[in-house]
Amino acid sequence: MSRDAFPAGLIIAASLLVLFVVLPLAVTMLSTSLPAVLEAIVDPEVARSLGVTFLAGAISSTVGLILGLPLAYILARGNFPGRETLAAVVDLPMIIPHTAAGIALLLVFGRQGLLGRGFSRLGITFADSLGGIVVGMLFVSLPLLVGASREAFAAVHPDYEQAARVDGAGFWGTLWHVTLPLAWRGILSGAIMMWARGISEFGAVVILAYHPKVVPVLVYEFFEAFGVATAGAVSALLIVVALAVFTLARTVLTEPTDR
Repeated sequence: MSRDAFPAGLIIAASLLVLFVVLPLAVTMLSTSLPAVLEAIVDPEVARSLGVTFLAGAISSTVGLILGLPLAYILARGNFPGRETLAAVVDLPMIIPHTAAGIALLLVFGRQGLLGRGFSRLGITFADSLGGIVVGMLFVSLPLLVGASREAFAAVHPDYEQAARVDGAGFWGTLWHVTLPLAWRGILSGAIMMWARGISEFGAVVILAYHPKVVPVLVYEFFEAFGVATAGAVSALLIVVALAVFTLARTVLTEPTDR
């Protein structure tokens, strides 16, 4: 179907949704001057918060890859009772209120939590620490990685893996040389979405680990203390970073097509 063949109603509906997404972002960018953004960049508190946010996002995404890919592969290739129930449980953090997620994490990883007490004896604390931020980000964003990776693995036809095993490759050799090279785009897309979702988390992080402050917490504090103008500068900076990451990701992940 050519572009001109789309019905007017379809185009109008799509345009309204695009406007709904673009308008708040555009107003934020246009309402913030470049000097204000530059001032935010050099502000030590903002720079420190950006560093903590991106570091925690990178750590949580790495942990997510290590723990999430095996689960995604099992869900894609396994055929066992309760598989879809397991997938639904993994997806739960996306739909429960994230302040409730923060309370749940606090009950487990807090200083007096189910696991927190044991970790405390080892000198490891999650409350008000980088570890707590990582836990909060990991909890709310892991479903994005698992879901995208499961679809990527499922898209690899089992015959390719079977052929590799017939040729003498073991499970790990087949996974490394056949499955992952064919599924890498979907996996990387899920990892990027997980990272982006993680660095934007507020509710779960602020309850478990208020300090050190991640950017969403800092934006809220700036809004409460100084108003929209100051918070808007940091928000605009984060929007620019997110837009750059997603633009680069789309460029890298788009499969070349022959025209």
